[in-house]
Amino acid sequence: MVREVNENELRELLELYLHLHEETMPELTEHLSNTWDAIIQDKNHHIIVNEIDGKIVSSCVCVIIPNLTRSIRPYAFVENVVTHLDYRGKGYATECLNYAKEIAMKTNCYKMMLLTGSKKEATLNFYGNAGYNSTDKTAFIQWIE
Repeated sequence: MVREVNENELRELLELYLHLHEETMPELTEHLSNTWDAIIQDKNHHIIVNEIDGKIVSSCVCVIIPNLTRSIRPYAFVENVVTHLDYRGKGYATECLNYAKEIAMKTNCYKMMLLTGSKKEATLNFYGNAGYNSTDKTAFIQWIE
């Protein structure tokens, strides 16, 4: 079942992120709690999860960004697309991305964007099959330490 994350599911989400690029779970500090509260209360920040048999197995984040161009239409940014290793290849992440697209359409977004650090052909094909392309824009990233 694809849906938005519940406020009490932070720990489960953080466990899933161990299958993304995190090596350890962050400590449950005041900073983490404040960040979680800010995300949960932000109407433009959507954490989408796919729950199978009571377990969160896949997720993505979709942030709707207000915009002053394109007839004052917002755009969506998708990040942290992840599926638990044991559940990959079953379409769960695609269902999350489709849910994100529904949110983007309902909020009148004119485009959706995502970035991936992966160079794996299977990952790039996955995003292509989900409707994204890598030809329209060029992404630049500046990491801040």
